[in-house]
Amino acid sequence: MTDSRPIATGPAGPGCAKRDPILVARNVTRSFGALKAVDVDYLEIPRHKITALIGPNGAGKTTLFNLLTGFDVPNSGDWEFDGRKLAGVAPHKVARMGMVRTFQLTKVMGKLTVIENMRLGADRQPGESLAKALFAGLWRNREKEITTTADGLLAKFKLDTKRTDYAASLSGGQRKLLEMARSLMTNPRLVMLDEPMAGVNPALTQSLLDHIKNLKGEGMTVLFVEHDMHVVRHIADWVVVMAEGRVVAEGPPAEVMQDKAVIDAYLGAHHDVDLGSEHGAEVLEEQLAADEESVIGTQDARILPGPSGSDASPGGRSATPEGRTDDTQDDSTEGKR
Repeated sequence: MTDSRPIATGPAGPGCAKRDPILVARNVTRSFGALKAVDVDYLEIPRHKITALIGPNGAGKTTLFNLLTGFDVPNSGDWEFDGRKLAGVAPHKVARMGMVRTFQLTKVMGKLTVIENMRLGADRQPGESLAKALFAGLWRNREKEITTTADGLLAKFKLDTKRTDYAASLSGGQRKLLEMARSLMTNPRLVMLDEPMAGVNPALTQSLLDHIKNLKGEGMTVLFVEHDMHVVRHIADWVVVMAEGRVVAEGPPAEVMQDKAVIDAYLGAHHDVDLGSEHGAEVLEEQLAADEESVIGTQDARILPGPSGSDASPGGRSATPEGRTDDTQDDSTEGKR
C-alpha cells in the first residue's frame, strides 16, 4: 500500500524534521584547507522513501556520502542510522549494519567474474578466516547460500547471461547494474547511490530507474545523487538541494522544481555563464530576463546587483556583496553570486 502521509512534520525547508527518519546528521563539516566542502547543520532522510540529493558540481554531495559511510573523516559532527551512532565507524561495519553505497565511478573488480564480484558483497563468510578456509566443511554451505542469492539478483538485474564473464568486459551501464546488485547482497535497509545514471547508455536508463523504484517497493530506503531533473521528478519522493556544502532547500520534487531560484542558481539552467568574469553577472541578468520561465534577475526577484557594478538593485534597494538585497534573505536565495 502506498504511504501518502506527509514526509515532513511541518513546512518543507532546509533541515526540516521528518515523520520517520532513518538517517539523522547534525553539524557535519568537512574542510579541505580553506574550502569548506560540507557544512550541514541538520539533515534527516525519511524511511522507506526515495530521496534525491541534487546540486551543482562541487556542492559537496559525494563528500557527504563519503562522510556518512565512513570513507572520509569529518572535522566535526555526528550522525545516526536507525538510532545507532555511526561517527567513527569503519565502512565495512557500516555496510554490515545495513547502510550500503555505490560509487560515482564504479568499483567492480575487473579481473574477477561477475558471480565472483557478487560473492564478494556478501557478509558472514566463514571462508574469509584463514583458519576456517583450510576446512571446506566449515564454509561450503554458506558459499552455496551466497551463490544462490547472487544468482537470484543477477537474474533480477538481467546479468545472469554475463555470470561467468569478467567484470572488465561489461559496459558502463552493466557495471552500474552489477554494483547495485552487489550492494543488495547484505540485505541493506538504506541504499545510497552516487550518480547511478552517470555514463549509462540511454537504453539502460529505464532499467536502472525501475530497479531503484523496486528497492523502495521491497521496503528499502534510497538516497541517490543525480543531476538529471527528469529522473529526479520521475522517481524521487523528496529532494534535498546542496550548494557550497550546505543544504539550501528541501521538499517534494514538484515544489523544488517550481523554485526558479533553485533551478537557475543550483541546477545549472544557465551554466554556460562565467560569473567569475568581469561582466558575468550582467550576461546572466540579460539571459534570465529573456527567459520566460525564470524569475531570477527580474525586478520582483531583486537578487542581482544593478547594471555596471552599481550597488543598487532593481527597485532601489541596496544589495549585499553576494548580490542579494538586504530584505531578501530567505533560504531559497542564500549564497548565490
